[in-house]
Amino acid sequence: MSGVAVKLQHNRDKSQGIGKNSNAVPYLNQNYKSLKQSCLQRRRLFEDESFEPLPASLGFNELGPSSYKVRGIKWLRPKDIVSNPKFIKQDATRTDICQGALGDCWLLAAIASLTLNKQILSRVVPHDQSFEEDYAGIFHFEFWQFGDWVDVVVDDRLPTRDGKLLFVHSEDGSEFWSALLEKAYAKLNGCYEALSGGSTTEGFEDFTGGIAERHELSKPDPHLFNIIRKALDRGSLLGCSIDITSAADSEAVTYRKLVKGHAYSVTGAEQVKYRGGMEKLIRIRNPWGEVEWNGDWSDKSSVWRSVSDDDRQRLTNRREDGEFWMSFSDFLREYSRLEICNLTPDALTSEYRKWAETEFEETWRIGVSAGGCRNYPNTFWTNPQFVIKLDEVDDDPYDGKDGCTFIVGLMQKDKRRRRKMGEDMETIGFLMYEVRAQKSMHLKKNFFLANRSAARSETFINLREVCSRHHLPPGEYLIVPSTFEPNKNGDFYIRMFSEKPANFQYIDIDESDIDDRFKRLFGQLAGHDVEISAFELQRILNKVVGKRGDIKTDGFSLTTCRNMINLLDKDGSGKLGLVEFKILWTKIEKFLDIYREKDVDNSGCMSSAEMRSAVEVAGFSLNNALHQIIVARYREPSYTIDFDNFVCCLIRLESLFSESGLSTFLSKMLQYKYAVNLHQYPSTFLKTIQCNFPFPTDAFKSIDNGSGVIELNYFQV
Repeated sequence: MSGVAVKLQHNRDKSQGIGKNSNAVPYLNQNYKSLKQSCLQRRRLFEDESFEPLPASLGFNELGPSSYKVRGIKWLRPKDIVSNPKFIKQDATRTDICQGALGDCWLLAAIASLTLNKQILSRVVPHDQSFEEDYAGIFHFEFWQFGDWVDVVVDDRLPTRDGKLLFVHSEDGSEFWSALLEKAYAKLNGCYEALSGGSTTEGFEDFTGGIAERHELSKPDPHLFNIIRKALDRGSLLGCSIDITSAADSEAVTYRKLVKGHAYSVTGAEQVKYRGGMEKLIRIRNPWGEVEWNGDWSDKSSVWRSVSDDDRQRLTNRREDGEFWMSFSDFLREYSRLEICNLTPDALTSEYRKWAETEFEETWRIGVSAGGCRNYPNTFWTNPQFVIKLDEVDDDPYDGKDGCTFIVGLMQKDKRRRRKMGEDMETIGFLMYEVRAQKSMHLKKNFFLANRSAARSETFINLREVCSRHHLPPGEYLIVPSTFEPNKNGDFYIRMFSEKPANFQYIDIDESDIDDRFKRLFGQLAGHDVEISAFELQRILNKVVGKRGDIKTDGFSLTTCRNMINLLDKDGSGKLGLVEFKILWTKIEKFLDIYREKDVDNSGCMSSAEMRSAVEVAGFSLNNALHQIIVARYREPSYTIDFDNFVCCLIRLESLFSESGLSTFLSKMLQYKYAVNLHQYPSTFLKTIQCNFPFPTDAFKSIDNGSGVIELNYFQV
């Protein structure tokens, strides 16, 4: 299915309510009810073939199959660990979440905050599950992923060492909802190790569908305490952390018993009468379930003697459970950052004030819409553009001035689950411009050279999401999201939460962005149907390159021209309109510049070394094996690569990487007769791919090391 068809189908599904929390999408097409019923009928416990109890499900590096850290691990069901396991005892509480050997405290802090709101918790952890009634060894959880809720099924085989859970566990060891939730989230992201390191906001958002903001406590908002109280009253999720200055500081415990580089939950905010005044207090929880603040207002602090009996009885808890109070002033001094997740309208009951929400999914593509930040004025304007129309001012102005409050979140998609493929987060951000008396059109270079931004994301940063709160006068504003550097492929999801309803729309490139000279040229080339087919494109390109003496070419094949059209054809017509042809023409001009620049000896064609350098400049980083295969595929008998083969190679690479998901990537590799060498993927995952796509049987070769991992070595049709 083409990218256009996928997007149309996705929009159709969303219009029918598919992807809402009440109608979640089955992850990997695994239907919980049908799988459970099948297990009950066969009287067999569920075994999840898509996330098997193998080293590859644990990780790929520090928890990889050859790591000493995975030695002695056994996957056991809860009934093999304790005599009377419980999914949830009465109610899920914060003490059900204690950190294990995995560095995912950011995730556990988000889970702990989740337990404070039973309605939100029930959206993630369906409560009709147990180890008694209709037990079949199968459980399911729901997570928000880039605009959709997905239902993730897992079996209850959990990694243990010496009979104890290796990762998250409950305080008393008999409740397993949190351990199974962690497993489902690990499955969603590829493996347990993919969860190591992150921001609490990421967990907040995937558990709620909300939008999260960060507050730097070195420069706190003057109304921050009230913001926290209102956020808690609205059921928002809050987390905080202390920055580290070196790797040695990570999870180092201060003399005040606070842990650096560690994610905490903020669970309460109160004011109490203290020595003739009012003291602001913050309640915080360490997901370890132990190691608590020992300063003023801690569990055993003497200052509690100076408050009323009612306040002391209501607020104090002298157990070592990881939860403690501290003064707000100490909180600002000791902690570095606060994160607040604002919930979506559907997650709030009618008693709460709700945000208005709008969202879009778009892409950055090399040569088309990956223009980089404002530092690159020649390409910045090519980034996707969005317009916000703000008409209604807030009922209760934040700073006493009339204005419109809104939060913008820009999120890059699927990066965590691609860690095992060697992908890292891109550095992303956005700028906003006021656009007075402008019609809705894709603005070009001159506008950005002549105008300063009205607002922006706080910084460009390599996190999954950048998010910032803004308060601007009514008007119309343009948002330009981008990667920091140009020519970075990526899929992104952008949304806006506003106090009052606002019009938020995507501005596509249209014909008004194209100069009259090019329009006349297109009219002459396109013919009576005003579109360019593969045959017409072949004739045009061969005519143009045939006149050049500085490049060598045998001419463009019809297959290459069809691939070009497939890459850019937005309306599914199989032909290129004016805007699509302009984008392609710009690409070819860019490819020509790269080709001439990297043709160091001015031979008119490329050597293997020149080809490798040119492909990297075009934005593709390939390993030695893939580079050798590309050269073998596109070289002439003289072992050189001419211009048409160079363009064909880049178009095919771009087509491959324009689709999201490993399975689509692999299927395209097969279609285009590439070879690929991928290691350390779960055998069941690749078997799933093999079922969905026509790989030859000899494409898969087992690695005989007992790891359950296979190598997808080479395939050709």
